[in-house]
Amino acid sequence: MISPVGRSSCTSILIGKKATVDGSVIIGRNEDAKTAWPKHLAFNQHQIKKNNIFKSKDNKFQITLPNERFSYSSTPEWIDKYGVFEEDGINEYHVAMSATESAYANDRVMAVDPFDEEKGILEEAMITVVLPFIKSAREGVERLGKIVQEHGAAEADGILFADRDEAWYMEIGSGHHYVAQRIPDDSYAVVANQLAIQVIDFSDKKNFITSPGIQDFVYQNNLWPKNKPFNFRLIFGTHDDSDLTYNTPRVWSGQKLLTPSVSQDPESFDLPFIRKPDHPISIQEAQRVLSDHFNGTKYDLTNSKNEGQPAYRPIAVATTQESHLLQLRDEDMVHWLAMGIAAQSVYIPFYPQGTQVPTMFKYGKEEFTTNSAYWVFKMASVLVDRNWSKYATNLVNTQKATNLALNKLRVDYDKKLAQEKDNAKKLI
Repeated sequence: MISPVGRSSCTSILIGKKATVDGSVIIGRNEDAKTAWPKHLAFNQHQIKKNNIFKSKDNKFQITLPNERFSYSSTPEWIDKYGVFEEDGINEYHVAMSATESAYANDRVMAVDPFDEEKGILEEAMITVVLPFIKSAREGVERLGKIVQEHGAAEADGILFADRDEAWYMEIGSGHHYVAQRIPDDSYAVVANQLAIQVIDFSDKKNFITSPGIQDFVYQNNLWPKNKPFNFRLIFGTHDDSDLTYNTPRVWSGQKLLTPSVSQDPESFDLPFIRKPDHPISIQEAQRVLSDHFNGTKYDLTNSKNEGQPAYRPIAVATTQESHLLQLRDEDMVHWLAMGIAAQSVYIPFYPQGTQVPTMFKYGKEEFTTNSAYWVFKMASVLVDRNWSKYATNLVNTQKATNLALNKLRVDYDKKLAQEKDNAKKLI
């Protein structure tokens, strides 16, 4: 049985190109927010639009956008009444972005640079105002950073960027300050609702980007001693008892799956942001991380002993609206999308520069309907959860058969795509 949670929360993964089996850069995240709130898939086409102004429906944030918008994929809400929430996608320049990993800043920082909840940028706007206008992962960090500097941020967030060469993780820790770190090519990161980036090397411009004046801000406000390494997590983040049951166990779980040779404590504030895997990571193993509910451990939520009173919050939860992995390698780019709970769904590979979204991925409103991919996968989860011991085997066998068919379909399609000379046909 998959555990419900009571607040918005996500789990993210970023993997460098030398840490994967095929040289791909991979970023991904579970979008955890509501138990019954459909998502759609969208292929947004290249567009020229003058006087292009974005106005948030969630607060009073607004910004003038460039006239040219690059094409990109996204997974918006079924209704934009509370904001767009496009959440993730890949654009025509092979740049991927996922936003956001919700985080929390401590009271010391909030006292001197609070979030601008009225006019600052929120999660719901980030993909829309950044991804269609960037040509590299680094450029994504720089564009969002400039927006935070000029407009302020409304909340603490973690944002994932990737291109064919590198992955970056950016964290907004106060109203106007942020940092970003390049994920080493031979490493990965798993993040779970805490500010995660640790020591910043301000002399290493290749691997770190920071907001202007962040050091002066910290030292002038007596937030950290000058003679200690500048640890962003310790300076800006939280270290509450709730973190030890809600957040750190998920990082522990992800690192246990990918680096089992290292023994760690799930209730530790010292889990590293960056880890090297024991062996190269496949896309299936990345999917396994985002589907995890402490499988095979004493904390496993499918164990009847843990039902109704889990010790820790798992990665896979009932509030997952969709789970995605964005994979980039050379000319290849794949938007893997699992509607609903990843542990009880399947990841479907989409070519993000297409023009036609499959019908079932365009539909779905607040009430259940069989013509919506979101609701079909969600219903499967609900039915299995009613009697996990009875239906789990059928679920797993169906997932295996479906995944095998999807992987074969992708291999066949990739071969066909490589032989196609007509670029227009490639985009259908």
